[in-house]
Amino acid sequence: MTDLATRVQELMDREAIRDCLYRYCRGIDRADEAALRASYWPDATDRHGPYSGPVEGFIDWARKVWATGPRNIHVVSNILIEFTGPDGAQVESYFTAHQRGAGADSVVRQVMLIGRYCDRFEKRGAEWRVAERVVVYDWAEDQPVPEGSEAERFGARQPIGGAYPDDPVYRKPA
Repeated sequence: MTDLATRVQELMDREAIRDCLYRYCRGIDRADEAALRASYWPDATDRHGPYSGPVEGFIDWARKVWATGPRNIHVVSNILIEFTGPDGAQVESYFTAHQRGAGADSVVRQVMLIGRYCDRFEKRGAEWRVAERVVVYDWAEDQPVPEGSEAERFGARQPIGGAYPDDPVYRKPA
């Protein structure tokens, strides 16, 4: 490959890794299992707070959380990608997560979490996905749960974000 071709491929790989991180956020926030699965290789592992193990177990855990109707927002930033070869990369991404939902005790809680996804990405074929994730927590702040219904709080600010397939992001233009 020419130097220019190598540089262009690296830019394309960086963008594919970023897209994967954003797809993860959509998957976890919108309860979109297909998007979440498409962020990880099937043999990936995830060490994610109280969960540590194969990604399939993490997805099962997420499905149980989604069943409680939570409200989640994840934002990633400060994405540092260090290639370890043509098919591997170590990726550190800062995240901010706002989460509200009922725990196993049915009590609704709200928390703001800030930390980092420390990921090992692999490129298989033409696709980049997470092969190993360790979530590092740098900040955890319990917050008061707002009173009133979402309709009361949001008022005229419509539409309100929702889960797959009802969120407006899934409505394709005609």
